[in-house]
Amino acid sequence: MKIFKQLPLTLAVIATLCPISAFAQEFTQEQIDQIVAKAVDKALADREAKMDAARQAKNDPLVTPQAPAPDTPDLAIPYGVKFTGYARYGAHFQAGDQKYIGVDGSYNGSSAIGRLGNEGNGGEFQLTKAFKSESGAIWDVGVMFDHWGDEVNLKKAYAGVTNLFESQPNAYFWAGRDFHQRPQQGINDYFFMNHDGQGAGVKNFDLGFAQVDLAAVASVESCNPELVEDGDNPSRISCTGSSGTGDKGNYAATSKLHGIKMGPIDFELYANYGFDSKAIDSDERSKAWQAAVVFSHTGVNSLNKIIARYSDHSDNSVYNKTNGLHTVYASFEGSYKFTPQAQVEYLLAFHDYDNDEQTQDSRRNYGAIVRPMYFWNDVHSTWLEAGYQRVDYDSDGDNKGWKLTLSQNISIAMGPAFRPMLRFYVTGGQVENNHTARVAGEESTQLDSFNIGGMWEAWF
Repeated sequence: MKIFKQLPLTLAVIATLCPISAFAQEFTQEQIDQIVAKAVDKALADREAKMDAARQAKNDPLVTPQAPAPDTPDLAIPYGVKFTGYARYGAHFQAGDQKYIGVDGSYNGSSAIGRLGNEGNGGEFQLTKAFKSESGAIWDVGVMFDHWGDEVNLKKAYAGVTNLFESQPNAYFWAGRDFHQRPQQGINDYFFMNHDGQGAGVKNFDLGFAQVDLAAVASVESCNPELVEDGDNPSRISCTGSSGTGDKGNYAATSKLHGIKMGPIDFELYANYGFDSKAIDSDERSKAWQAAVVFSHTGVNSLNKIIARYSDHSDNSVYNKTNGLHTVYASFEGSYKFTPQAQVEYLLAFHDYDNDEQTQDSRRNYGAIVRPMYFWNDVHSTWLEAGYQRVDYDSDGDNKGWKLTLSQNISIAMGPAFRPMLRFYVTGGQVENNHTARVAGEESTQLDSFNIGGMWEAWF
């Protein structure tokens, strides 16, 4: 039975080497067996090498779920449609004052005090189809839907092509609606830039010493749902809350210079300019710009990254403009592997939000998060995450808080980046929103939180 199971593989390997009739005339059976064995060993070794490379890429603890990378010229076009995405769903039981622990006035992430055991449910689901023309150009068409609220929204509908020009085989030209320039930090779930929308551009255009991404994009119009007391709408909601199909009137010209090595340091530079069309009321039209630099270093057992961003008349997106606003964001994040079983991730962040025209909003935000992790084996791991945050206002005091989460996990492989994962956690914390209480004319309010949950998380 074992011989019959191996026979199709043997014949397939032999067929790739030469015609069977000529093969039989020139080699003995012993020689044939040796050649087949070597061919099989080489195929298995190549397969294992590819799997090791994929594991290494996925095990980068600072890699967060993003849009799939543009197809490259050496892509083997897959049959059918590729399904990718990111999602997390589960139950989160609130036994204290806050369901999700957060400090008022924080602008650097939905989970700026720590993400583990402190995030809601939702997901993004994408279908992509690739094509290859007779000339060798590689096309892909993608569509994505997300579910982060009551509505299911269309987040992507784009087409792109690479290997179009012989002089620029890796340049990827695209147009449509897409995630755009949204570099994300994982441990605090923060996009220090975000310009999702619809437009057109090019990625990975080779300058010789570096690669550049250029695009012009527009913010998509959307409707904010509001409850109404009466009316003809039986759902008692004034609109659907989903994104529209047209431009809102806020535009951005974006650029990114990357692929630069400075000795052991990887260097990236961002520069963006925001402007409005006449679709925006003339009294509200404004301009904004921002620039950011990212330094990364990968060691034998460590990965560290420094991010610095300055924005004028905006914060993390030049779509959204506020006259008189100047912001600075800086962070240091990384990971260290003591052993394959014992690892730690960490982040320090600073955010200066300075509004010349509305000084009551001016504040500085300080945050620190540390997440030690222990992997018992390829399946089970225990994580502990501690976070602290302080928001100092120029007037009327501060808001501050801390969070602590213990999580027991079941995952598909060993490492902080491997998903899918089942997570069972308990989260506690305390927040003192002193500034918020004083502005409202109330006494300082202390919020104590204790939450228990179980969830599934995956990117695929």
